[in-house]
Amino acid sequence: MRRGTGTYRGRAVALAAIAALSAGLLSGCADDGDNKDGKSGGGGGGGGGGGGKTTITMGLFGTFGFQEAGLYDEYMKLHPDIKIQQTVIERNENYYPQLLNHLSTGSGLADVQGIEIANVTEVAQTQADKFIDLSKTDGVKKENFLDWKWQQGSTKDGKVIGLGTDIGPMAICYRKDLFKEAGLPTDREKVAQLWAGDWNKYLEAGKTYMKKAPSDTAFVDSAGGVYNAVISGSAERYYDTSGKLIYKDSPAVKNAWNIATKAATGQLTAKLQQFQKTWDQAYANGKFATVSCPPWMLGYIQEKAGAKAKNRWDVTAAPKPGNWGGSFLGVPKAGKHTEEAAKLAAWLTAPEQQAKLFAKRGSWPSAQATYSLPDVANAKHPYFDNAPIGTIFAQAAKGIPVQVLGPKDGIIYQNITDIGLLQVDQQGKSPEQGWKAATKTIDNALDQ
Repeated sequence: MRRGTGTYRGRAVALAAIAALSAGLLSGCADDGDNKDGKSGGGGGGGGGGGGKTTITMGLFGTFGFQEAGLYDEYMKLHPDIKIQQTVIERNENYYPQLLNHLSTGSGLADVQGIEIANVTEVAQTQADKFIDLSKTDGVKKENFLDWKWQQGSTKDGKVIGLGTDIGPMAICYRKDLFKEAGLPTDREKVAQLWAGDWNKYLEAGKTYMKKAPSDTAFVDSAGGVYNAVISGSAERYYDTSGKLIYKDSPAVKNAWNIATKAATGQLTAKLQQFQKTWDQAYANGKFATVSCPPWMLGYIQEKAGAKAKNRWDVTAAPKPGNWGGSFLGVPKAGKHTEEAAKLAAWLTAPEQQAKLFAKRGSWPSAQATYSLPDVANAKHPYFDNAPIGTIFAQAAKGIPVQVLGPKDGIIYQNITDIGLLQVDQQGKSPEQGWKAATKTIDNALDQ
């Protein structure tokens, strides 16, 4: 299970999500394993022939879902002279160092390379000269994409080194039955009104819940989850726009930390750590009433909570929009078939294909042009009492700010949640003690 970046764990939890196919809609992300044809372990591998055809290689981490959704087959039918070959490295923390090595040597690269959201800023700042500018590719239209997603894959001078695939707009998943027992509203619109526009209102709702909380339940799963939800809606977090490390003085980090520690010290959390067995068991046993959830989380919840919890869970808007997830496709200049690769990358990330990927795999589109297409706009999730997820997540996606991403975001995030907040949440340490422990570990990791 991948726990690397803190910005995107969707590909880590996909095995469970893939099992959650419901009424033609899979609300999860992508498999974290090998692809169907057995190709794996490669960040590259050039393209050759194939019965006289041009072979375009895709170097990815996890599984983006293109092959499983039938998009490769569709493209090859449209282009009989093209053969697509996919290679996969299971985890991005293994994939990315290999990608950097291949870029530095100019060899071993696939024609199209996946780029994880946690790495896209570093690639744009330090490797842009190694990628072609995809904004100049036929069919690529800036207006098709969410502005903040387009900017993440661009350099400061406007060169596009990565076209956006999926994203992870945040909502709140909540247990209607537990809310009802605690005297809170259960209608998703009324629930959203409890905390609209302010995470502190979310905590107030939690205090109300805990006054009449069903036995042995908590309002929210974890302090780390609360922190992630709050920080994911902030534009400037760990680095400023000049690239300077500012996490210790960042207003966004301080705000997210304060809200998360209030949840912990206020006894609102179930004192869990996300993506651990105890977290999974708590879903199954109904131990908490709310959790922040991007689209790929829905399949995970369905898998872990099980059939008995169908229609007990629902989905509503988060206090403020935030993003947890997303990847990009880039075309290295050192690839063997850059022109053909760029056309393929443009086609795979076009609105029509992103809509198909959502319908078949549940990957939420970064192409805002898909949000008016029926497969997305009318999407409902049967497990979550037919929640109109197409509407809920589209609204969240449009409200996400352009985020300043830094090269070490993942390290900083992970130590804040898994060291600092975990000590406050589980060990009873004070927020001051937890922050000191987190910053010490971060500074050691960053050689500060």
